[in-house]
Amino acid sequence: MKITNLECLEFGVDDVEGAIQFSTDYGLQRVPSSPAAARMEAQDGTAIEISHRSAAHLAPAFDNPNTLRKTTYGVADAATLAAIAAELGKDRSVRTLPDGAIEAQDDMGFTLGFQVTRRKALNLQPERVNAHGSALQRPANVIAVDEDVRIAPRTLSHVVYFVPDAAKAEAFYVKRLGFFMVDRYLNVGPFLRPAGMTDHHSLFLIQTPPHMKGVEHFTFHFGNVNEVLQAGTRMVDKGYRSFWGPGRHKLGSNWFWYFNSPFSCHMELDADMDQHDERWKPRELKLTEDMAQLFLFEPRPRWMPGPGPAEGPKHD
Repeated sequence: MKITNLECLEFGVDDVEGAIQFSTDYGLQRVPSSPAAARMEAQDGTAIEISHRSAAHLAPAFDNPNTLRKTTYGVADAATLAAIAAELGKDRSVRTLPDGAIEAQDDMGFTLGFQVTRRKALNLQPERVNAHGSALQRPANVIAVDEDVRIAPRTLSHVVYFVPDAAKAEAFYVKRLGFFMVDRYLNVGPFLRPAGMTDHHSLFLIQTPPHMKGVEHFTFHFGNVNEVLQAGTRMVDKGYRSFWGPGRHKLGSNWFWYFNSPFSCHMELDADMDQHDERWKPRELKLTEDMAQLFLFEPRPRWMPGPGPAEGPKHD
């Protein structure tokens, strides 16, 4: 199955304007869409869509606070779309939408959409880093810091599901949709990627009790660690509550910073994720605090050195 990317996540929330403002401050751009949903896009056109939880067009909600209503994947071509419809149609209802996309439910009850991808190709400059002993990437007199630079996420990265049966959920994505298991936390769940992409994962499944079924977090890719740190600092300065980070994960190697969000889940900023292909040998590891992160920083109020210890940072 040539599933290439996450295309869109649809949410039904109580505070639509608050969710729009949070997404704007995160760096997404609102674009024209249907009156029933606010579409917030990354630079490549992947997006989240925000509606009131009572909106009639939304897929059914779970009987808990989860606000995610639908996860849509992009596929390479119409032939892949037809193959997915034929495969899932063997044992469940598959609905064809007016725009040609299809919709069905996975084995845990999450609503999935599939469409020929509309993601735009990006050709952006990488971060230019000067490291002694290597050729300079940033020439003399070109400074790295721009306090006013616009920072916008580049693409929808991944989503993390709480599921009551991680083994069954994994089997659906691997056997029915051609996902690869890249790594696994033992007694927790797998990191999965579709065959048409090389990111370490687009989906992580976490085993939880049935009443917790829903989304733990989702995220967009930013361009580099500087963007994660600078955009996250701006969010802290606006009063948003940091949940975890900034830091760097071990599995996936991506930089991260998680925030509490109006979507009844966490929303992450991430960058620099490992890429894998079919030659990769999956790791199966026990999840511990040391395994979840290579290192972790904590945000604190800004300060400047002063003449005495009272003006310096406190080390607890």
